[in-house]
Amino acid sequence: MAIRHFLTLRDLSSDELTSLTRRAAELREMQHKGELFQPFKGKVLAMIFEKSSTRTRVSFETGMAQFGGHALFLSPRDTQLGRGEPLPDTAKVISSMVDIVMIRTFGHDLVETFAANSSVPVINALTDGYHPCQLLADVQTYEQHRGSIAGKTVTYVGDGNNMCHSYINAAVQFGFHLNIACPEGYEPDADILKSAGDSVSLMHDTLSASEGSDLITTDVWASMGQEDEQKKREAAFANFQVNDRLMSAADKDALFMHCLPAHREEEVASSVIDGCQSVVWDQAENRLHAQKALLEFLLNQ
Repeated sequence: MAIRHFLTLRDLSSDELTSLTRRAAELREMQHKGELFQPFKGKVLAMIFEKSSTRTRVSFETGMAQFGGHALFLSPRDTQLGRGEPLPDTAKVISSMVDIVMIRTFGHDLVETFAANSSVPVINALTDGYHPCQLLADVQTYEQHRGSIAGKTVTYVGDGNNMCHSYINAAVQFGFHLNIACPEGYEPDADILKSAGDSVSLMHDTLSASEGSDLITTDVWASMGQEDEQKKREAAFANFQVNDRLMSAADKDALFMHCLPAHREEEVASSVIDGCQSVVWDQAENRLHAQKALLEFLLNQ
């Protein structure tokens, strides 16, 4: 059987993704009940980090430990990754010694190259192009609070970045409609947008995009590697804050999400992220459960 990788949400079918979020909910319940479930004793996850991380590292490392396995933290500072070894060579060596690999890096082409040369499954734990693991947790969180996300309206406010790209893919795969509200000049990749067809609407007005929405989500204005653009982006995104006025335009039962870390009073008002519609802490915890479901799926192929 061919090796399955998870580089974008398009790598799994809609049915497989739906099964994953349902399984994640089961794993959450099991963990909260204190049930011991260790199907992967002796299995090893290699975690390659070229970008800093809190939620990604803690969730993957904890998840593998709860499964009875082990996780190795690898960074360019203390491996040959930072000394010029060709990536295909690194992929062949690491994958010959471990059972599964996750990578958090910059260019999406890097995870594609690694996967093409790996003998074990590879997970994209974030690139500049996509953040699919976060979307598994986001959909799981919506389902936890409101039921199926299929047929709902989701509004993404902010930069057309990796989170936006993964929300575009999620709209297609999970069957919801996505409104994107972004400043002119900060739109998502045109090809990714086109691939979603009429599942996505692109707007430049936040209130119109949020009207009647079931979920409002956002991300930081300047992602990792864009810190030198902070001042420029603050000016461009000044009217793209998720605040109480914006939430009032959404459905009365709308939820608020943020992938974190959040810059309060920039992309989101403190009153929103700390408010009764916010589910960001469940969303953050669900990174653990969603990724455990993903690890289980890939290791059982």
